[in-house]
Amino acid sequence: MKLSAREADRYFARPDPDKTGLLIYGADAMRVSLKRQQVLKALLGKNAEEEMRLTRLSGGDLRKDAAQLLDAVKAVGFFPGPRAVFVEEATDGTAPAIQAALQDWTPGDAQIVVTAGALKANSKLRKAFEGHKAVFAVGLYDDPPSRDEIERTLADKGIRDVPRDTMAALTDLANDLGPGDFTQTIEKLALYKFGDESPVSLDDLEACAPRSTEAAIDDVLNVVAEGRAGEIGPLLNRLQAQGTNAVSLCIGATRHFRTLYAAASDPGGAAAGIGKLRPPVYGKRRDRILRQAQGWGAANLETALTLLTDTDLHLRSARQTAPAMAVMERALIRLAMLARR
Repeated sequence: MKLSAREADRYFARPDPDKTGLLIYGADAMRVSLKRQQVLKALLGKNAEEEMRLTRLSGGDLRKDAAQLLDAVKAVGFFPGPRAVFVEEATDGTAPAIQAALQDWTPGDAQIVVTAGALKANSKLRKAFEGHKAVFAVGLYDDPPSRDEIERTLADKGIRDVPRDTMAALTDLANDLGPGDFTQTIEKLALYKFGDESPVSLDDLEACAPRSTEAAIDDVLNVVAEGRAGEIGPLLNRLQAQGTNAVSLCIGATRHFRTLYAAASDPGGAAAGIGKLRPPVYGKRRDRILRQAQGWGAANLETALTLLTDTDLHLRSARQTAPAMAVMERALIRLAMLARR
């Protein structure tokens, strides 16, 4: 049977121990792996491998010896408790062996959990699971995680006291990061809050969130917007060493100053304008952007955006003779000097 996304989310958390098996497939190997780990832990408990209640096989193993899957399914465990056979990297080439094991399965046998990459609708492996009444098939796609998934991930790591503003920021972060990076961030947050019973704050989240090249660009742009011209050079050298080019930096600067302009030009004032930004901003970043927008004012921000537009055109011009990063550095210094007025 095929499970919908909502049904699958509930099943991963509480799999049925009396079912024959489960197929999890999708193009994102990390997403598939995380769901497989979740369902096996919920099905077998934490000590399944130590107690030899989990058998691992690969798709390549089954292509060489198809009978070993059925042998593993029928094997009697030494330790009491539910058992499972996990088949990873399965393909249509392994479908006959898996289908035979599904047909010969009887109550008391090990449950069959299979993972695979992207599978077409006419895949033999998919049809073997979707056409069987006692097994489930789940396709995972690049959809952002639901609120329930985020809350379950937090609960699994022992994080329970999360205020509304922090949860909103976590949701934005989950949408921006891949599933593996988001899970690692939650693990880091759990360690960061170990022994601390206070609610998870935006500062806690900011301390644990991964810093990307975009975050490093934000550091430069905050320095520029706050008029600290003397700090621009060292930060640009660091960005250039990381592979950031002048055009990317100019695009980031334009985006940042458009955000400031959107807040500063709001009829209700910068404080009202910043509340209308999409995506929304939170915590210290919100306070910082508000201060910058109020300090610049709409008129100066229009001048800044004109300067950045001219710089972008110059960087993309075929007649450019000066080094691109030097042109960008000059523009940023001019902006920082403008911020002091």
